[in-house]
Amino acid sequence: MSLDDVLVGHYGEGGLLASIEAGLRAMGKTPGRLQIDDLAPVDEFHIGGRQATTLLGQHLAVQPDMALLDVGCGIGGPARFFATTFGCRVTGVDLTPEYIDVARALTEWTGLSAQAGFDVGSALDMPFEDASFDRATLLHVGMNIEDKAGLAREVFRVLRPGGRFGVYDVMRRQTGAIEYPVPWSSLPTTSFVDTPETYRRALTDAGFELVEEHDRRDLAEQFVAALLARAAEGGGPPPLGLHVHMGKEAPRKISNMAAAVRAGIIGPMEIVAAKPG
Repeated sequence: MSLDDVLVGHYGEGGLLASIEAGLRAMGKTPGRLQIDDLAPVDEFHIGGRQATTLLGQHLAVQPDMALLDVGCGIGGPARFFATTFGCRVTGVDLTPEYIDVARALTEWTGLSAQAGFDVGSALDMPFEDASFDRATLLHVGMNIEDKAGLAREVFRVLRPGGRFGVYDVMRRQTGAIEYPVPWSSLPTTSFVDTPETYRRALTDAGFELVEEHDRRDLAEQFVAALLARAAEGGGPPPLGLHVHMGKEAPRKISNMAAAVRAGIIGPMEIVAAKPG
């Protein structure tokens, strides 16, 4: 079994859309008449949630006439947020077919299909022409990609001159073991958490110029504290939340991630880079 197949198995367990629909109906929401905020509990599958997505979009200075690519788009939450908030046209690409099916359905349910589209594909070999996009984003995806240099080169290829690339990934901050499973990987063999310096080197070697960086450990601490507090309350998970992505192993995945964050082993980092031109 290839690494890609293992990753698809980790993320695409089947039944995700039905679980989301059931959660929405339990909240009194009707598919087909949704706002993006109705999906917020499940849409932002990364540390810091909507707040982190908002900050990244602001730092990329996204404008209405731009074409934005979300690499590793998952079920399309950030893509729908960018389309709604900035008025841009968004394309999402993801390796997991189930995620793309769900992204398309949720985008139709929110009336955003004219602004956001989704394709199955690898971040290392994307199905797009050179210089197709003005902006690109990568939110909590690089931890599943060993070839950071190849990733940076491929994003550089599809960006237009003057385009910007915003990375928001969990990165290694110090040595120490990460216990598995975690939200992005069930096994250490599919987890490639790297240092900020590894990302910087991959970006500059690909031709990017580094523009700005933001340490998001504050968001991580708040996010982890909120997750643990919710778990301590008991009573089971809410109808809709990140646990929907993670299946029955959700408590272990969250606990292991929280332990690594609190130990200072990992933490989210935002890096913005520009393609000269």
